[in-house]
Amino acid sequence: MALRFLVIEGNTQGARQAHREAYGLMPSESYAAVLQDIEPDAICDLAFPADEGANLPDAAGLESYDGIVLTGSHLNIYDRTPDILRQIDLMRAVYASRTPSFGSCWGLQVAAVAADGDVRQNPAGREIGFARRLMPTEAGASHPLLAGRPAVYDAPAIHLDMVTTVPAGCTILASNAVSPVQAAEITVNGGTFWGVQYHPEFSLGELAVILGRRSKILVDEGFCRTPDDAASYVADLTALHKNRDRFDLAWRHGLDTEVLESERRTREIGNFIAHRVRPEKSARGRA
Repeated sequence: MALRFLVIEGNTQGARQAHREAYGLMPSESYAAVLQDIEPDAICDLAFPADEGANLPDAAGLESYDGIVLTGSHLNIYDRTPDILRQIDLMRAVYASRTPSFGSCWGLQVAAVAADGDVRQNPAGREIGFARRLMPTEAGASHPLLAGRPAVYDAPAIHLDMVTTVPAGCTILASNAVSPVQAAEITVNGGTFWGVQYHPEFSLGELAVILGRRSKILVDEGFCRTPDDAASYVADLTALHKNRDRFDLAWRHGLDTEVLESERRTREIGNFIAHRVRPEKSARGRA
């Protein structure tokens, strides 16, 4: 039987429509496409809890899915506005449903706060483009979420906030010099979440579109010296997306197969499906 996923979009309506206009898909649609690339028969429903009055699944609805995935977001969770509080409440319901869940960036932050952890701005500043020199912890080295990852790897990333207080029931699985919590497992009330602070779902093409819309940040925060430098960086990523054999560009930006090959880049999502979704579907009598 086909696997059924719920993809929970973390963005407000305006932000997801702006992403669609620039990239062709909303972030949740793009994430669903990645799930279906890994699992071609997968059925993906989308949910928009940032929208007031959104039609969200109840407890039985959440339990009916084989896996639940949370996207990134432009929001800052410490603002605690209604569109954010709805997402925290929904994540608490996800834990209670005990349905396997996974999230990227904002998804990890929502899962941490829903488990009584905390998220704040990173005093080290923004991590943008790629999270460099990610290293599994002792627990992460043998954890199935990171199965197949080398001892040091890079991944697409863009975030200013990070988990600053680890909730009870959390195991840190990967860290780097910018953020101590780059991958984690969180267990609450019998429900278990796997998540990463980076974005394994982002192709270089999607990352390039996102950075192209944030060129002012790249310049203002010192990542690029001029708007032309920012445009050149985005153009290089776009070219690499179209032709990953551009060794010159890969060398220039220090990118290897962990980023360039989609199966490797999306490894955590594939591991979530292989080690959580499929086995628990069978254990719950859904095979």
